[in-house]
Amino acid sequence: MTKQQLNESTDYLKSKGFDQPEIGIVLGSGLGKLVDEIDEPIIAHYHNIPYFPLATVEFHTGKLIYGILEGKKVVVMQGRFHIYEGYEFTDITYPVRVMHHLGIARLFVSNAAGAINPDFRKGDLMLIEDHINFQGGSPLAFKNVSEFGERFVDMCEPYDIEMRAIIAKIASEEQISLQKGIYAAVVGPQLETKAEYRMLRTLGADAVGMSTVPEVIVANHLRLPIIALSVLTDECDPDNLQPIDIQEILKIAGLAEPKLIKIFKELIKRL
Repeated sequence: MTKQQLNESTDYLKSKGFDQPEIGIVLGSGLGKLVDEIDEPIIAHYHNIPYFPLATVEFHTGKLIYGILEGKKVVVMQGRFHIYEGYEFTDITYPVRVMHHLGIARLFVSNAAGAINPDFRKGDLMLIEDHINFQGGSPLAFKNVSEFGERFVDMCEPYDIEMRAIIAKIASEEQISLQKGIYAAVVGPQLETKAEYRMLRTLGADAVGMSTVPEVIVANHLRLPIIALSVLTDECDPDNLQPIDIQEILKIAGLAEPKLIKIFKELIKRL
């Protein structure tokens, strides 16, 4: 990755009308309907953006959408990238760097995750307060990283405290059940075994998924305030584990999505 590549990507998007977005949003599996709320949308397909990766997961579309949401300029990733697709960490996080280069000052991330905490239920939202990286690598582990920021990035508080407090207040006011917890990021694409779920619970994880942490690391590298919300789509009880149905997971994500959209829209309004 070079600064020249970033410049070419952002120049293309500016030529399409992407003008100084204030907030970037990354949408997870089954969570794409927020884009229906955007006014005056401008769409850039990933395959047309110079140096952008392509989404290969069948339920992830590949569009970058710019427009107005709750009176603010936003840029939304409808479809993200994962290690399990064969991408490098720098590929997965390249869009975050592009959005930052365009001008965003805050980043929201969503994902679908499995509930490990036995007190959490499928359909709940979980505000991520911290994470454990089991993906075996870092998006900052490349030779010329110091051209883009400090090599050694502090991660003592990776998720923005101010925005987390606002989200908790919104959830309380709107009577949305909001869990808070620790997200474990694994490689995938296979789901976890019973023994792996027990290990994750023992190590302190409340939910598990296959995304988000690389984007969070890069946001911290860029000193970009970030928050992340998980939609808990299944209950990962190792003592009562059932085979996973991906269509069921997407259905649960879809049912919980209006709560996520409500929180994101209200957060934008209050910033």
